Amino acid sequence: MERRDFLKVAALTGAAIAVPGLEAAASSVAGSVSGSAAAGAGSVLGSGSAGAGSVLDSGAGSASAGAGVERYADKPVQKFRFRPDGKFKVLQFTDTHYIAGNPKSERALKNVIQMLDIEKPDLVIHTGDIVYGNPADASAREIFQPLVDRGVPFAVALGNHESDFAMKREEIFEVIRSIKGNINTPMRPDIYGCSNDVITLSSENGVEQVFYLFDSGAYLECLGEKGYDYIRHSQIEWYRCHSEAITAANSGKPVSSLAFFHIPVREFCDAVRDTHRDMVGVFCEEPCPSRYNSGLVANFLEKGDVHSIICGHDHDNDFVLKHGNMFYLYGRFSGCDNEYNNIGPSGARIFEFTKGQPSYRTYIRKYGQDTIEQDLHLTRGMSHLLATLPKM
Repeated sequence: MERRDFLKVAALTGAAIAVPGLEAAASSVAGSVSGSAAAGAGSVLGSGSAGAGSVLDSGAGSASAGAGVERYADKPVQKFRFRPDGKFKVLQFTDTHYIAGNPKSERALKNVIQMLDIEKPDLVIHTGDIVYGNPADASAREIFQPLVDRGVPFAVALGNHESDFAMKREEIFEVIRSIKGNINTPMRPDIYGCSNDVITLSSENGVEQVFYLFDSGAYLECLGEKGYDYIRHSQIEWYRCHSEAITAANSGKPVSSLAFFHIPVREFCDAVRDTHRDMVGVFCEEPCPSRYNSGLVANFLEKGDVHSIICGHDHDNDFVLKHGNMFYLYGRFSGCDNEYNNIGPSGARIFEFTKGQPSYRTYIRKYGQDTIEQDLHLTRGMSHLLATLPKM
């Protein structure tokens, strides 16, 4: 049995377990939204951006409230504004599994170029498994070069395979941060993982959308059992601090928020097993989460802001699923022929936001195809996903 198959069986057969004692990060975690818009090294919104007209905010409309505003001063929130036409487009790549110099990776690079040129996003979020071989630094630079060439800002949420190569995970993250256009902020020792970030999208009326990026880690061995890592309690506390600050700055009303990370949470399994599940898209693979449930989704529901969780990791899924008060989404596999893929052409998932609307549009675009799929408009509290599909 291959490693991934073993981990998948372990994840699906094991009970969900909360393990607070596994937290490796320090306990001193507090924070809020920094008023600074200073990005990480190399962070830009290029004047030649494919999303021309979008704005990397220089400080207006910062959400700061409550104690601890200064605690994350060295890990600022990245702030964007809607374009003059009132729109903002985010493109998600996932699982590119790129290897520099490997012919099997050529289509992954072509897919990135085609998606950028057709969609012209204002921001790209890559949800991990970016590279898949040595030299990892050259692989990372090559797969993001089309974004550099087009001036498109981007952020990453690292995947498990970023821990598989000669370079350490932290070193790969710093290479990515050094690439022109990257807006990830520096690591902090008191927050588990590397790629934890907050991105806000604002209008003249204040923050309207928030994008939380979490580092879902790589692999874990606990109590003699091996499996995938999970989002730790220091990350949840970091999220709660930002959530509370943003809500307080919005007169106590939670702001519409989406969470992006690589490895799905166990609630994906619960959702797909529901006999009354409300799903649109491709479901050809059981979700493969960690064995451990640290309560991230419960915290999202308690704070009332995050309504959509977007992952990668499982290449044969690209569905949108509504379960309770949460939307569970997979991106479209963006890789090529050096990893498994049984659902056809690679591609990307797109998110389109409109000023003044808490809902958003999302759809899938596939490589080499002119049409889009899963054209959905998602709003918390909506009755059924199919009701949002365009009438034929």
